[in-house]
Amino acid sequence: MAEDLFDMTNKVVVITGGSRGLGREMAHAFASRGAKVAIASRKAEACEQIAAELADSTDGEVIGLGLHVGRWDQIEPFVAEVTERLGPIDVLVNNAGSSPLYESLPEVSEKLFDSVMGVNLKGPFRLSALVAQQMTERAVEGGPTGSIINVSSISSTEPSAAEVPYALAKSGLNTLTVAMAHMYGPDVRVNAIMPGPFLTDISQAWDMEAFNKMARSRIPLQRGGRPDEIVGAALYLASDASTYTTGSIIKVDGGTTWSPA
Repeated sequence: MAEDLFDMTNKVVVITGGSRGLGREMAHAFASRGAKVAIASRKAEACEQIAAELADSTDGEVIGLGLHVGRWDQIEPFVAEVTERLGPIDVLVNNAGSSPLYESLPEVSEKLFDSVMGVNLKGPFRLSALVAQQMTERAVEGGPTGSIINVSSISSTEPSAAEVPYALAKSGLNTLTVAMAHMYGPDVRVNAIMPGPFLTDISQAWDMEAFNKMARSRIPLQRGGRPDEIVGAALYLASDASTYTTGSIIKVDGGTTWSPA
């Protein structure tokens, strides 16, 4: 049946940046559909708290772990712990992101630049490589194939002056998505979601009057996205509904961007 395509029963799903915003929405959706979910962010205590809340509300198996994805020495032990506690990873969602504010491009420090690249590109590269290797080895032995989902941004194709390092990193993430799809197929599907403006906790710092005015003139759907509106794309790419989809970058932006990724 069609609904069985989105069944995630006993799938092991890892979501970085999973303690809030879009990551938390995806974690809830996966756990609600039977997945065993590991959420990770730099704040281990926050992840553990959210994991307990999600486990209680979904009756699913959810764990929270601390992980700074920009630090490679933490990534291999993280993969090992998830595998030991939940089993081999079926789905990896590289959702962690960071885009610090700066006054101007000359004011961007090397530390800020390296930090943005580390969280948004370097970390996903290393984590994806290790998880894809695990997925490939298991598939060769007759096990299930895997899915990697990178969470990009519309800034990767239409950057603003306020997010140039972030846009560079997300553009690289798009490239990584396509490259790994070719390198690891048919055992691993690698795709990306390219979100537009979503009304998560980050939007609390926005000038909403100015944003709504912009949305009415620039966004075909004339509004920002609700966090739960990321779920459909995530479930599609993670589940058997997308068995012939790889190397794709799916815009979920209310129509904001014109150019295809």
